[in-house]
Amino acid sequence: MDVTTKPDELPDCSGVGDVLGRIGDKWTVQVIVLLRRQPERFNAIKRRVPKISQQMLTRTLKALERDGLITRTVRATAPPQVEYSLTEAGLSLAETVRHLAVWAVDHRQYIRDSRARYDTAQ
Repeated sequence: MDVTTKPDELPDCSGVGDVLGRIGDKWTVQVIVLLRRQPERFNAIKRRVPKISQQMLTRTLKALERDGLITRTVRATAPPQVEYSLTEAGLSLAETVRHLAVWAVDHRQYIRDSRARYDTAQ
């Protein structure tokens, strides 16, 4: 689907809530950013994503695989090894998330200050 628009127009966003819900999840963002560097095995992801439970990581990986953002590859070794990597769509999302993360870091203090001013005024 082509969502190319003129610079002063917005694309029709009426059907993207479920997609935005997926990428708005804090675990999804962390896994996507981690896999941007290289494919990883389950336990490596679990070690590098702070505070994620095994159950939540399993759910997150399954949802990302279902959405076509990661690929799950089983290696024929003894014992079998499972590796997760980003698909082309996942890599595209990772680049977008990276830009968002840079923005968030750059504006973190501004947002904290704004919240404090708002809360004080209430």
